[in-house]
Amino acid sequence: MRTVRTGPLVGLLSQVVILAALAGTVGLGGAGWLAGVGYAVLSCAALTRGMRRAGTERLGPADRVTLTRSVLVGAVTALAADAIGRPAPTGLLVTLTAVALLLDAVDGKVARRTGTASELGARFDMEVDSFLLLVLSVHVAPYAGMWVLAIGGMRYAFVVAGWALPWMRGTLPPRHWRKVVAATQGIVLTAAALLPGTPTTLLIVVALALLVESFGRDVLWLWRHRPLRRGSRPTLPAQPHPETTSARPPALAGSRGDGWVL
Repeated sequence: MRTVRTGPLVGLLSQVVILAALAGTVGLGGAGWLAGVGYAVLSCAALTRGMRRAGTERLGPADRVTLTRSVLVGAVTALAADAIGRPAPTGLLVTLTAVALLLDAVDGKVARRTGTASELGARFDMEVDSFLLLVLSVHVAPYAGMWVLAIGGMRYAFVVAGWALPWMRGTLPPRHWRKVVAATQGIVLTAAALLPGTPTTLLIVVALALLVESFGRDVLWLWRHRPLRRGSRPTLPAQPHPETTSARPPALAGSRGDGWVL
């Protein structure tokens, strides 16, 4: 008999409650409900699977913060999907996004102070970040240009490339700049949602350039350290230091990830 893991279920129920609150205040159409509930169900299933693989029955303190962020991202997803057919409550969408971005710094501090950093928490945090960028890119693209989708889709393209090129699935060394670039994408896309126009579009161009540079550097590193023969493992630098702003294990703190392989 499998153990029921309450953390993901709490997240699922919380998501439904927030969606109901949105429906009762700003209004939420069918598209919003479908996107929000779909995100909640998939997140619950993925997190449950991840906890089962990690052999844990409870989420740690930092993971609960990340779960809160995930619920906020689900709300942003619902509002963005609902905006396809009608004007979106931009102020609310931006506020929820801003809180989710701020909490991204909180979960790391909580993990450090409580000593509860884990590979599961690192992957959970990374997936929430990645999906938020994807949603924001889709929301901003209609008035900034379809090219903005490159920001939200770049990590997923990296993952797909890893399926065809095994050397791209190697573990990257920790790099603080990677975290800075990721945070920049969220801030710039949030600003673009609030104040669309030429100035913010230029900021998006700069943010995309930074992202291309960051991913390009990682791809080059993986290429240079690819296995020289079949069955060998990539060569890693001796004892890489963890990023100063991350409480995650070094291996995952420096990884682009391979999707929800939990």
